[in-house]
Amino acid sequence: MTGLISIPSKHSVDDTVTRLTEILAAKGVKLFAVIDHSGEAASAGLQMPPTKVVIFGSPKAGTPLMLAAPSVAIDLPLKLLIAQDANGAVTITWNSPAYLRERHGLPEELMANIAVIEALARKAGE
Repeated sequence: MTGLISIPSKHSVDDTVTRLTEILAAKGVKLFAVIDHSGEAASAGLQMPPTKVVIFGSPKAGTPLMLAAPSVAIDLPLKLLIAQDANGAVTITWNSPAYLRERHGLPEELMANIAVIEALARKAGE
């Protein structure tokens, strides 16, 4: 899909989320929410493989981006989708910083503020 990057996780969805939240806490990154799509589906009597979205960020990093291109607020804070497919494989997916740069016309000098997402995803999935 355009603008998305996905990598495998060596862990279950719940374990990947736990690893990620621990990494965020250790780095002082604010965890805004964990959306449990599969849990909400179950509460509505529907089934889906484990699927969660972790929303996190840093006002210090995100605010300069939103000042440079206010429309980027629709894509911030950063999000990682952690999902299990029908075969049991778990993937971590996020918006490519390059895609966000093009989509919102972000200046190159601010891209480091969101480029950290890949390192966080890889660390959570290893």
